[in-house]
Amino acid sequence: MESIGTWYWYTGFAVFVVVAIIVDLLVLERKGSAKVSFKEALIWSLIWIALSFVFNALLWWWLDDTVGREIANQKAAEFFTGYLIEKSLAVDNIFVFLMLFTFFGVQPQYQRRVLILGIILAIVLRAIMIFIGAWLISKFHWILYVFGAFLLLTGVKMLMMAEAESDINKNPILRWMRKHMRITDVYHEEKFSIIKDGQRWFTPLFVVMVMIGITDVIFAVDSIPAIFAITLDPFIVLTSNVFAILGLRAMYFMLADLADRFHLLKYGLAFILVFIGIKMLLLDIYKIPIGFALSVVGIVLVTSMLASLWVTRKPSSASEPRDP
Repeated sequence: MESIGTWYWYTGFAVFVVVAIIVDLLVLERKGSAKVSFKEALIWSLIWIALSFVFNALLWWWLDDTVGREIANQKAAEFFTGYLIEKSLAVDNIFVFLMLFTFFGVQPQYQRRVLILGIILAIVLRAIMIFIGAWLISKFHWILYVFGAFLLLTGVKMLMMAEAESDINKNPILRWMRKHMRITDVYHEEKFSIIKDGQRWFTPLFVVMVMIGITDVIFAVDSIPAIFAITLDPFIVLTSNVFAILGLRAMYFMLADLADRFHLLKYGLAFILVFIGIKMLLLDIYKIPIGFALSVVGIVLVTSMLASLWVTRKPSSASEPRDP
């Protein structure tokens, strides 16, 4: 499978990711257990978005200088479309993280470490799955139709289950952990385990960490096929995916208090999965242009967010009943 990624591009990107995670960890340790404010989360979100744009600009500049303007425009568009799709799917991750933190009663000041570890796990898992997926596609072209059908069915299922409430207590992994592991009743700050009476006990925070890890796997299964519908270049798939994940922690703290305001967004995400699934199924019949795909994703996201805000807007004072 052809790729624009060279060994030095892969190496440079890997170094950047490691440095970015180290910086995030250092900032986390410097703040101790202080709660991440909305302002700080917004600033970090904008920084990650800006870095992704800078990377795309550098990639375009290098390709324009080496292989020509047409390829540079195509790859830059693929990266941006893939990034937008992965960023939008990451919002669904955030809603699930919020549900887990709320269910287990994790205090905001203790959520950061779980999130950063979850992000590291997500990057590793997705890198492995991307290279496996690229290898499978290079060997078995028909696997693209399997990916397309999977995305289509997943999107339809999301639409049908949009209003259904999940019962975390029935989760088989959680039930197994409660049955086979010693779990404390209370949190011990940011510790995942403690020694009690000569035995190791795991804290509820460890349980949350495991649940988030499982969530990472589930969402990776959805998002990896989606990005392969946009481009078959492993380097573009990897970089757009990782850049979307790197900003996940900051985006969580920015949107955590606004989750209820964007309740219609899940319908938009479901529609995007259906659209991407159809795009992949039509790959050998008609290739939907990248520009059109980007427009559809952008319009659906903006529309679902604006519709959410419109539906949940507070009634005006004029419409409020007056006292007799």
